[in-house]
Amino acid sequence: MIRSKITLFSVINILILLGVVLATLYPFIYMAAVSLSSNIHVLKGDISWYPKGFTIDMYKVVLKDPRIGTAYWNTIIYVVLGTSISLIITSLGAYALSKKNMVFGHGFTMIIIFTLFFGGGMIPTFLVVKELGVIDTVWGMVLPGAVSTWNLLIMRTFFSNIPPELEESGQMDGLSDFGVFFRIVVPLSQAVFATIGLFYAVGLWNNFLLPLLYLRDQELFPLQVILRNIVLAGQTNQADIAAVGDANVVLEEPLKFATIMVSTVPILFAYPFLQKYFVKGVMIGAVKS
Repeated sequence: MIRSKITLFSVINILILLGVVLATLYPFIYMAAVSLSSNIHVLKGDISWYPKGFTIDMYKVVLKDPRIGTAYWNTIIYVVLGTSISLIITSLGAYALSKKNMVFGHGFTMIIIFTLFFGGGMIPTFLVVKELGVIDTVWGMVLPGAVSTWNLLIMRTFFSNIPPELEESGQMDGLSDFGVFFRIVVPLSQAVFATIGLFYAVGLWNNFLLPLLYLRDQELFPLQVILRNIVLAGQTNQADIAAVGDANVVLEEPLKFATIMVSTVPILFAYPFLQKYFVKGVMIGAVKS
């Protein structure tokens, strides 16, 4: 029987990590507890870890606000469309740059890396987007930030580590460059696609600056802008407030927390489904030398 040795370092490491977990989870636990508590307990300020006077009235108020439903639908469209476009452009660019025999490949890489340190700025970018005619459209939300230089370099490094023998075998079978990429490289790169896709999806879900710059029509606002209006201004549909049972008085704090929980929890559910790709060794055993 093998016994693992518990060292002082392990104990300290576990305590530090538990502290980090606690510091990370407590704000969500507190917001959930307040948003599910009755007004009297919220006013008393005696809520810490669990709700008191359990009620879902605040969630009824939030979910009955028509702006929330519209914003949810807009955000889902931006996330799905934007993530798809970003993955396609980023993966194709990264695969091309990963080829050592690409003409001017090193020069293109240096130009792309240059954008990590220097950018045109907000005003030039806005003028470019305006000239393209995508202001106040869906495309204005997904095209300006379609490619992240950092994500492109990560994918380029991943693709450069794929054994060239796999691609050569596909070329011997008559596959074109696109055929090699979509039939061989992409199936072997599920881990990096899942990881980079999650980065893009979370960024689009939490996107707040681009809607303020490029959207004028409130019907196109994503969830984060509506969340900002409710959290900062305490705005909600007064007719829905009156319709929630005896909750004729809606406190600002639980209303804000309920709105934050409604907008945050859905994207968190994506992590457990993609977690396995973060630690999976894709290329193990693919080629034997």
